[in-house]
Amino acid sequence: MNVRAIVFHQHGAPATMAHLESVELPPLKPDQVLVRMLFAPINPADLNVIEGSYARRLCLEGGAVPGGEGVGRIEEVGAAVTGLPLGALVLLPTGVGTWSEACVVAADEVVLVPRGIAPEQASMLRVNPATALRMLSDFVELKPGDWLIQNAANSGVGRAVIQIARHRGWRTINVVRREELIPELLAMGADHVVLEEEAGREQVKIMTGGAPIALALNAVGGESALRLANALEVGGTLVTYGAMSRQPLRIPNGLLIFQDLSWRGFWITLWYERASPESRGALFRELFDLAQKGVIHSLIEKIYPLAAIEAALTRAQQGHRSGKILLAH
Repeated sequence: MNVRAIVFHQHGAPATMAHLESVELPPLKPDQVLVRMLFAPINPADLNVIEGSYARRLCLEGGAVPGGEGVGRIEEVGAAVTGLPLGALVLLPTGVGTWSEACVVAADEVVLVPRGIAPEQASMLRVNPATALRMLSDFVELKPGDWLIQNAANSGVGRAVIQIARHRGWRTINVVRREELIPELLAMGADHVVLEEEAGREQVKIMTGGAPIALALNAVGGESALRLANALEVGGTLVTYGAMSRQPLRIPNGLLIFQDLSWRGFWITLWYERASPESRGALFRELFDLAQKGVIHSLIEKIYPLAAIEAALTRAQQGHRSGKILLAH
């Protein structure tokens, strides 16, 4: 079966390297399904994959199709597949290459999306909201009223953290770099939104009324991460899941010795690989429940067709966007 897909043959600037091409899908095996794609987001990791700067590289022999997540409808099922009806809305697994009109994938790797969730929103659940949910659940046991602090609060993960925390009764201090973001994040449910230079230890204590902070979520690195670490209570945990500043973490001896802080890392791809089928299923049930209730809702700036990939990638790399860039298949 011949379909159109976004393909790159060498690493470099995404808008220059990625093009719309015709590709041949492999024959459908008995345990596979053919999924007609609907929407796929352009995430920072996708841009890094094309640039060649991501943790893992795709094989470029014959060209590679990027796209780390997306949603589509089952168009055909293999002879051995049961329980996946034609037309069912499903999430695609990591590593498939979702920037394509259609994908052939193992039936046991797709995730059925329940009714009540818009396909556009479903396409964005597997990475950013999942990252937020796991970081809020796996490192520190938070109780209602507890505080956490994060930088890059306007990112896809940061916004999901705000939404989930508000729903669960946790309180957030959110660090951003642009003042115009403050009213928007406060309206979303953030308790405090401050600029980087206003996130010093004493200023944070005033915001919390002296209450301890056990969890910090870092997507920036460098000085920004150090500010978060300085705000933590003794025995607190800083979780790093990104490096937007491209600056390394600075871990002062005193924060290790006298504050006994834990410095952890998180990558949702590794979590999926290590998690049991039961754990993955529980995660998706929780994500779907939050999406159906409207707790998780990702902003979308614009949806581009595959044919407009250059414009889509150019916009995705620019700052000051009002939401995610999606590709429509």
